[in-house]
Amino acid sequence: MVRRGWLWLLPGSLLLLATARQSLGPAACPLRGKQSDLNSFLWTIKRDPPSYFFGTIHVPYTRVWDFIPENSKKAFQQSHIVYFELDLTDPYTISALTSCQLLPQGENLQDVLPRDIYRRLKRHLEYVKLMMPSWMTPDQRGKGLYADYLFNAIAGNWERKRPVWVMLMVNSLTEVDIKSRGVPVLDLYLAQEAERLRKQTGAVERVEEQCHPLNGLNFSQVVFALNQTLLQQESLRAGSLQIPYTTEDLIKHYNCGDLSSIIFNHDASQVPNFINATLPAHERITAQEIDSYFRQELIYKRNERMGRRVKDLLEEYPDKSFFFAFGAGHFMGNNTVIDVLRREGYEIEHTPAGQAINKPGDSNSGNSCFAVILGVDIHH
Repeated sequence: MVRRGWLWLLPGSLLLLATARQSLGPAACPLRGKQSDLNSFLWTIKRDPPSYFFGTIHVPYTRVWDFIPENSKKAFQQSHIVYFELDLTDPYTISALTSCQLLPQGENLQDVLPRDIYRRLKRHLEYVKLMMPSWMTPDQRGKGLYADYLFNAIAGNWERKRPVWVMLMVNSLTEVDIKSRGVPVLDLYLAQEAERLRKQTGAVERVEEQCHPLNGLNFSQVVFALNQTLLQQESLRAGSLQIPYTTEDLIKHYNCGDLSSIIFNHDASQVPNFINATLPAHERITAQEIDSYFRQELIYKRNERMGRRVKDLLEEYPDKSFFFAFGAGHFMGNNTVIDVLRREGYEIEHTPAGQAINKPGDSNSGNSCFAVILGVDIHH
């Protein structure tokens, strides 16, 4: 069994990459009153027993837990089996995530990147390492978490990583992200809770299915993406750039129950959006090609595959209540996991915060079954 307390330190982990550039600011929704007013990212798969899809986001669970309705938590607690995107309890998950990010044997980043980008990258990482002690919180230091250790945990061995993973690493090495390290993201917290409650757990994806599409970008696209990321971080350092979508925005949208597909899709795919109006025409085309590629590979194709595997599980275990926890972006927009199941004849309805959750086997449960799919990647 992997000690999952270490998972959040895994360099470049798809579970923990920041979803967008961050800024400080309040993320709580100001309009909260009774339970029925809370957001709900819960959908019920109507069968007996019922199952649920639950949408998560990849942020520290403490930032959103109090805003998750009680019926979502009850569905999780009462379910027999909890499924995630990846198997967070399997040691292979850790080793596969790490190896997938590495360049071929004998290659280093200095050998493959244009010299100017490599120099800028090295300069930026030196800046981050210098600043990191001032970014750490007293609470982190109280837990024995120190800047050098954290920097090495996130950015260690960076010269052996593929450029696309270095781009994602740089995107997450910001002050707000560093301050949040040490607290499990929502998916991981639910996995830890499932283990504590001795629930059966599983995954609908393998690491390679999330990882290989990122390695599928061609070299010029990867260099463009890394250059754009460095330009944004350099502009942020200079105080001359404001990022349109931040992690704080993502948390606020989630806590306030705003089911906006745009921002959540980038969290689900774990890849930042490079499209902006200031790009020259030819670069805007490259940015759109990258966005389209990841939307297809990290959202649509995965939704189809995840949906098929959910269907197979429901058919294989008709007497079990499932809670499927995937990234909220997998339930937003077009061609969602929910759409895949509906095409197969399943009746699925959104479950508002105030709606009662019946126990599996309850005679009043009708045609429901607990399969909640929790929230991803990210970016795409």
